[in-house]
Amino acid sequence: MGVDVISVSVDSTFVHKIWEEAELSKMVDGGIPFRMVSDGGGKLGKLYGVYDENSGVNIRGRFIIDPDGVIQAMEVMTPPVGRNIKETIRQIQAYQHVRKSAGKEVCPAEWEPGKPTLKPRPELVGQVWREWKP
Repeated sequence: MGVDVISVSVDSTFVHKIWEEAELSKMVDGGIPFRMVSDGGGKLGKLYGVYDENSGVNIRGRFIIDPDGVIQAMEVMTPPVGRNIKETIRQIQAYQHVRKSAGKEVCPAEWEPGKPTLKPRPELVGQVWREWKP
């Protein structure tokens, strides 16, 4: 899909390595296919608003950041509930579609590739694109 996936936690790189070898490699053939970053002290977590000072950990979240470095979508979940990777992929596809069309097409709720898009009135396309594009 042309995206970079990065996992961030306050755990050290040594903990990541042991976790990957002892647990993840059993769940994912060949281990995880993305980078894991150590955020000791929660600097990144604080920047993104997911660092929990009381427990010293980053709360689970995911951020879709466009090629210009702008957060286009985010979801933060408390530990008892996991994220939905299918929805993340759908959103990435929708953002990529809108970007490719330069704002001439937008994706309605529950849009999926191959489904109809919305086409703003021509006089609004530039406005929609300027407001959406950084």
